[in-house]
Amino acid sequence: MALANENYLKTPEIYCFDEIEKRVNAYKLLHPKSKIIRLGVGDVTRPLPNEVQLAMQKAIAEMGVKETFRGYSPPQGYDFLIEKILKDYRSMGISLNKESVFISDGAKSDIGNIGHILGRDNIIAIAEPVYPVYENATIMSGRAGFLTDEQKWSNIVYLKCNQDNCFTPELPTEKVDVIYLCNPNNPTGTSLNKTQLKKWVDYAIKHESIIVYDAAYQAYVKDDDIPKSIYEIKGAKKVAIEIRSYSKTAGFTGLRCGFSIFPNELKVFTKIGEEVPLIKLWGRRNANYTNGVSFIVQRGAEAVYSPKGKSEVQSLIQYYLTNAGIIRQELLNAGLKVFGGVNSPYIWFQTPRNQSSWSFFQQLLYEFQIVGTPGIVFGNAGEGFMRFTGFSSREGTEIAMDRLRNKL
Repeated sequence: MALANENYLKTPEIYCFDEIEKRVNAYKLLHPKSKIIRLGVGDVTRPLPNEVQLAMQKAIAEMGVKETFRGYSPPQGYDFLIEKILKDYRSMGISLNKESVFISDGAKSDIGNIGHILGRDNIIAIAEPVYPVYENATIMSGRAGFLTDEQKWSNIVYLKCNQDNCFTPELPTEKVDVIYLCNPNNPTGTSLNKTQLKKWVDYAIKHESIIVYDAAYQAYVKDDDIPKSIYEIKGAKKVAIEIRSYSKTAGFTGLRCGFSIFPNELKVFTKIGEEVPLIKLWGRRNANYTNGVSFIVQRGAEAVYSPKGKSEVQSLIQYYLTNAGIIRQELLNAGLKVFGGVNSPYIWFQTPRNQSSWSFFQQLLYEFQIVGTPGIVFGNAGEGFMRFTGFSSREGTEIAMDRLRNKL
């Protein structure tokens, strides 16, 4: 008799964004002619940068010629992309070894898979509200414990993160082993500055913890005091994995490409106290579980680092940031409490008149034909809040704000 991994049964049967789609589809059946504007799900809407397109077209042509055809990618990725990544880090004064870079099919995959190389007895810390994958990956791996009466998992430490501290997570009061940090944060759009992030690095060094640093939105950072990489902080190579994605940076949500950094200095321990470089474990997992990202996609990612590619990517990012700024200002004008939308494409705001998140979702959809993301899908601490994103079109963003003006 084959047995199920029952930890998977502990997660929601329907992924949170699928529930949103169910409700939107129900509305569309009743109102087929309505023009719905989506400000909720964090998918991009602008086409790929031209340099990326040209690079991929050239790569496709190479794949059609015997002399330049390529099969499996090297497990860590092609040198041509890794070298560009290393050069980008050097421009920030950060020196990394080639062996520490692992190309993947996106940040979500690495965030979900990192638990495979970490012991089951680790105590996990996450902020709440939080990107659901951090918690769900912990549950699926059997590390979460049981669900308490407060709807919290017994073996997860939930970091204090609310409007009283401007949705910037506070250090745990107890010892934890693995910490998930997203900076700039999804869903709240808030950011830890260098001084705040140093406290986390210092904590991890003191307690021999690991920080899983989700930097998927680092390209949106404009303020000098907010780090683009955790390795800008002294000592971070000893305690942090950095995960990045081209999805929101260069529109790769439909292509799938990102990378993770595993510094040689980062160690974990066996039960008898023996030090093991974490990169060795990830390297073994990588060699056994993936045949790499396609040559064509990696050539597209390489083009992001060319002079024209950088310029086009910055225009793309500025487009989405401008949308976020338009949304942020309109919500502030409405007298709502608003977070994010400055160094982030996400705008997090308190619902009017203390409505529940799903109630306000329904109001937005049925009265204004706007789709947002209810804060409750990011954890109980998100109740009473809503997430908008700057990823819609400029026209759609402006129409949505016109619909809301003076009506909230």
